[in-house]
Amino acid sequence: MKIGNIDLHNGILLAPMEDVTDLPFRVICKRLGADIVYTEFVNSEGLVRGSKKTQHKMTFWEEERPIGIQIYGGEISSMAGAAQLAESFHPDLIDINCGCWVKDVAMRGAGAGLLRDLPKMEKIASTVVNAVKTPVTLKTRLGWDKNSIRIVDVARMCETVGIKALTVHCRTRDQGHKGEVDYSWIPRIKEAVSIPVIVNGDIVTPQNVKGVFDATGADAVMLGRGAVLNPWIFRQAKHFLATGSLLPEPTVEDRVNLLKEHLKLSVEFKGERSGVIELRKHYSGFLRGLPHVSRIRMELMQFTEAESILEHLTRFLEHYSPPGGIIPKDSETVAA
Repeated sequence: MKIGNIDLHNGILLAPMEDVTDLPFRVICKRLGADIVYTEFVNSEGLVRGSKKTQHKMTFWEEERPIGIQIYGGEISSMAGAAQLAESFHPDLIDINCGCWVKDVAMRGAGAGLLRDLPKMEKIASTVVNAVKTPVTLKTRLGWDKNSIRIVDVARMCETVGIKALTVHCRTRDQGHKGEVDYSWIPRIKEAVSIPVIVNGDIVTPQNVKGVFDATGADAVMLGRGAVLNPWIFRQAKHFLATGSLLPEPTVEDRVNLLKEHLKLSVEFKGERSGVIELRKHYSGFLRGLPHVSRIRMELMQFTEAESILEHLTRFLEHYSPPGGIIPKDSETVAA
């Protein structure tokens, strides 16, 4: 798969996710093997109106490259202006969100709402492509609902206006994140266009990654929920693709140390209070599978200072991690 200066084989990408793919989480996933990472959704109206909070979402570190900034909106002129502002941050890609199913976005004619107005989607895509020199990609869904799937037409349109790669979440907008994904459309899209086609949707294990590559012939896969539940999946999937064998599950020490690393990144980027509070959403993923994980998470939720969390995690690790990193099933959590 070649997009601009990016050249990948069987790429494994981190999906753009609102309130999830901030800089600290992207850095974690990059260090664990993600080939391309993307920012959270960036509101085009916020950008053109000069919102500092919106602009801050586009901040990234050099070690994250290659990185894409994803923008969304339903106003053509705003999307062009937003693309130019995004380009000023010098990302490797600019991605257009035509797939967000959330009501507040889609019902206002942005995100997946553009699937109900393909001429407008085409105009936005064309305008953004012509507004910048950075390669532009686009992420969408199969259709608005099962009766309006025109993804092959969308793919052809994208290629015609200069979109450099297409990501397809293999559900319709009305499915949200529920129901079966339908990967059967990907080979049809691949036959219709020559631009790279990236698959997204319900890819949560290394076996899923290989299965999707084998079944679809896709150029890359994009992981969302799978990365939130298990940030190690990038490393695990690459190993499975290369060897056919699974890596051992992360030990308790691996999980705790990665959570500490994420905490330090979050505090560095956001300041202590925000960094601590916004990390809370990741506790379940990092500590998944540990005995008494609900109690551990509740204990960590009490803290608003990073040092207290680090100390608590250290005590937890010392108390519960015997040689080999296996937690006794009858263990109790450390008192706060």
